[in-house]
Amino acid sequence: MTTGKLVLTGITKSYGSRRVLDDVSFEVSPGRLTGFVGGNGAGKTTTMRIVLGLLGSDGGRVELDGVALTSADRRLFGYMPEERGLYPKMKVLEQIVYLARLHGMSKADATARATALLTELGLEERLDDTIESLSLGNQQRAQIAAALVHDPEVLILDEPFSGLDPLAVDVVASVLQASAAKGASILFSSHQLDVVERLCDDLVILAGGTIRASGSRDGLRAQHAGNRYELVSAGDAGWLRAEPGVTVVDFEGGYALFDADDVDTAQRVLRTAVDRGDVASFAPKHPSLAQIFKEVIQ
Repeated sequence: MTTGKLVLTGITKSYGSRRVLDDVSFEVSPGRLTGFVGGNGAGKTTTMRIVLGLLGSDGGRVELDGVALTSADRRLFGYMPEERGLYPKMKVLEQIVYLARLHGMSKADATARATALLTELGLEERLDDTIESLSLGNQQRAQIAAALVHDPEVLILDEPFSGLDPLAVDVVASVLQASAAKGASILFSSHQLDVVERLCDDLVILAGGTIRASGSRDGLRAQHAGNRYELVSAGDAGWLRAEPGVTVVDFEGGYALFDADDVDTAQRVLRTAVDRGDVASFAPKHPSLAQIFKEVIQ
């Protein structure tokens, strides 16, 4: 698999007087899963369709390794739309083999790859069933197989976890992580922020057609941590409530979650905690993705 970095720069799109994308810029790196989140109508699907060439932009560039995307490049992409698009009367294996053949694979290679991928996705007992006879969750798995069967170097997935139960989410996540490990650049949207937080390496938050935050998951969590800290000690941490510059958020026994006015205050608290007894841990409390999302879109 050849791989490349997908870069969007200054993408704009309007419908009449309504601007739906405004200077959208971010990148999707090889070997990494990039979560793309935003509320309904934020512009995620429009952005994905522009990347795929299904929709034209009014301005900006989409490049792969610094070169403008061509239709030949896009044929190497994998895409899973939010709306299911498989042929309902076709059998599962037959459908995925057919799509692999469209990408130039031999019948033998297409059959082997489709069978292995569908098995990995937990559909090994449904290969000869029609798409329409599958549950919605299993149709979703088949749709993911359709996007992955030709080992795309860029994979774009619109709500791939919609309709999946927790076990199925884990199965699909494992398949996507394996694709990333082989070097694919993966962009996926989802409203399930807990899944995004667990799965993504990088994150892009879109609201009102503009990028509100982007970067590595851990970097964004550290950036938005503020001055909230978590202390776990062997003794009673109730003394914290009398410390100047400290606001205790949660407290139980030796556990305390608190806000400090500044870094100096936090360091003073740590020194005091050490002086008072055994400190099991002391660290900034990084916010969840859901908390960051709420903060940046307000």
